[in-house]
Amino acid sequence: MNPETLLSRISIDPNICHGKPCIRGHRIWVSLILDYLASGMTVEEILDGYPSIERDDIFACIAYGAELANLI
Repeated sequence: MNPETLLSRISIDPNICHGKPCIRGHRIWVSLILDYLASGMTVEEILDGYPSIERDDIFACIAYGAELANLI
């Protein structure tokens, strides 16, 4: 999946979670998923804990983090 398609899975709405980037349609912060990955959790463990999200949502969080890193 290309980065643009992945990034479309991320939403930023000032009325949801105080404007923090979230997985579209959920109140799951991108930063939470990235923190889980950084702490060593696997994609499968995250999906087990959040059955309403999809593997591509996790990849979208990674793509979002990469986009932010490119801004520096």
